[in-house]
Amino acid sequence: MTWAPYYRGDGEKRAVELPPPPPWRRLPSSSADGDASGEGGDAEDTFRFDPPEGLVDAVNAALYLRRPLLLTGPPGSGKSAVAESVARELGLGEVLRWHITSRSTLPDALYGYDALGRLDATRHHEDDDIGRFIRLGPLGTALAWSDGPRVLLIDEIDKSDFDLPSDLLNILERGEFEIPELARHDKTTVSVRRWDATGAEDISSGRVTCTHFPVIVMTSNGERSFPPPFLRRCVRFQVKDPSAERLARIVRAHLGDEAAASVQQLIQGFAERLEGRATLATDQLLNAVYLVTGELPPEGRQREELEALLLRDLSST
Repeated sequence: MTWAPYYRGDGEKRAVELPPPPPWRRLPSSSADGDASGEGGDAEDTFRFDPPEGLVDAVNAALYLRRPLLLTGPPGSGKSAVAESVARELGLGEVLRWHITSRSTLPDALYGYDALGRLDATRHHEDDDIGRFIRLGPLGTALAWSDGPRVLLIDEIDKSDFDLPSDLLNILERGEFEIPELARHDKTTVSVRRWDATGAEDISSGRVTCTHFPVIVMTSNGERSFPPPFLRRCVRFQVKDPSAERLARIVRAHLGDEAAASVQQLIQGFAERLEGRATLATDQLLNAVYLVTGELPPEGRQREELEALLLRDLSST
């Protein structure tokens, strides 16, 4: 029995039951076919992360110094997984995430105010308490949390505008910010929503002041340089392309010893392409291994074509 396609392109309707997704593509809320952990168990039991040499020391330095950790490396090299690993291992709750684009602004990460929604509520004689229309952003939630530090992932900060990194560090240095709409309000204390829907935060006199510096993990693909004042306030770590040995460990962690042993040639070829400066991401290798080691793996030419499809250089069109 060979690899069976679910979609055949013949236009014929058929009832199919898709197989479980790969472990790294399972939704946290899924239960019928397993959750984010693997087979319906606790997600924390099967989270897999293989830190490169030197990363553990860099993380601990950032924790001791209460400084942001700036990770620089190629896309798909596992930078974002560091935040998840730290949060899980130290029991710091769900990771707060701020994905940076060229349109990202610091105020949006701190809080949002739905002025039009409040105006509409007033016109319709509905509850227009200002707290209903303010929601802390991911950075604002990280600073407002009082029971313990939260982990905040600031992803792809090199895509931001020129001033954002410096503005961000000014906030982190002070550990506080003001919400002008609440500072002007006649109520001294207002309860507002947190970014991750974990409840509400009581804000006094419009000021949010953190009691625990958040654990900040920032990632960069190396697409731009940062000013020295920004860099000196960060603990910096360069994530390099993984070796064949480390790639094998990553495959074993996600898919098991048997899968890793059966694709040694594929792993070695992937590592050699990385050494040759090909632009590849580790999850491409995991995708290929997952398909070619499944219950009904493709064979022969079909396998070769699928490997070529999944392992295309990311810099090619």
